[in-house]
Amino acid sequence: MSPSASVILSNEPGSFPYSVLAERHPAIVRQVRESFPYGPEQHRALDALLDSCTKGVIEPLPGGAWDEWGIGDHVGRSWFDVPWLWSESYFYRRLLDAVGYFGPGPWQGIDPFRPSKLAELESQETDEELEALDALASRSAEERGAALLHGSLWGNRADLGFRLSDGEAEGRDAVSDLVADDSERLWSLLDGAGTLCLIADNAGRELIPDLLLISHLLEQGRIERAVLQVKPYPYYVSDATTADVVDALRRLVRAPGEAAGYGRRLWEAMSDGRLDVRAHEFSCAPLPYAEMPGDLRAEIGGAALTVLKGDLNYRRLVGDRWWAPTTSFAEVTAYFPGPVAALRTLKSDVITGLDDRTEAALVAAEGQRWRTGGTRALIQVRP
Repeated sequence: MSPSASVILSNEPGSFPYSVLAERHPAIVRQVRESFPYGPEQHRALDALLDSCTKGVIEPLPGGAWDEWGIGDHVGRSWFDVPWLWSESYFYRRLLDAVGYFGPGPWQGIDPFRPSKLAELESQETDEELEALDALASRSAEERGAALLHGSLWGNRADLGFRLSDGEAEGRDAVSDLVADDSERLWSLLDGAGTLCLIADNAGRELIPDLLLISHLLEQGRIERAVLQVKPYPYYVSDATTADVVDALRRLVRAPGEAAGYGRRLWEAMSDGRLDVRAHEFSCAPLPYAEMPGDLRAEIGGAALTVLKGDLNYRRLVGDRWWAPTTSFAEVTAYFPGPVAALRTLKSDVITGLDDRTEAALVAAEGQRWRTGGTRALIQVRP
């Protein structure tokens, strides 16, 4: 489907994208400053980033980074006047440069978001969610599967970056209506399927439910193998890397009760190749999946189903545009190489695949808040 909606920018004061650049990003810079005992060099670089992201322009990245991703088209322009997806991604790349992540130097490879990720893994909320697995053990396989699917879906509310700008996001009612629910179609594609590709979003309390769902699918023979696509380096505050997968598995293995069993089965699945972790560079690209490179396209195309988790992956899947909400999800994802599903809690404006009545009811009840508040979710599938 050729684009028929304008790309989302962030240059309209009062809009959600504007608030992310003007408010959330400065808050993230301050959080990172306080998370590690960085030296004067890092502090100066963070101060410069704080000034640039609110008042400056796009500058080239060190070493020609992102030349292949179109940075030359945006250099010299305000952060607010380039596509929102692009400027958000650029911010996180600049943040990693500021703290010395790409080195050389003593801070090379140190995840600036790791303290927040680990704190979430060790939280009381995580304890309670893992304890709930004990009660789930007596349920049928179908009931466990449904519960784990919804755990993976609603776990996306644990996004740390989202909570920085919406302190009320936690504690809301997890049974808020889905705006779209293709779960039956999803299960029909997971019936003795070959390979499931799950493109992860956040670490911590979201990644654990993703892993639990994968464990259940493998144990029940609904899939033969799973490929978990994570980020090759830290991205968007909470986004999962290989290190975060290891942390989550360790958290499960040492947990009491049923959680430890899930952890051991996942550990074994990684050891024998039934669960593989991949980290493709394009996972951190400021571009939609329609522009994915050939090697990634070929790998995804070999999966029986690809599940994309979270809000950012949804924006990259359908294109970060001002689609009419009733735009066909199947049409905007027709380019995708193989069956695809989206599990997403709504935390940005982009949306497709709704029917007229659902959209009208949401607008009547909440105005446009339903798009960004994190209280609504969707399961959408294109076979």
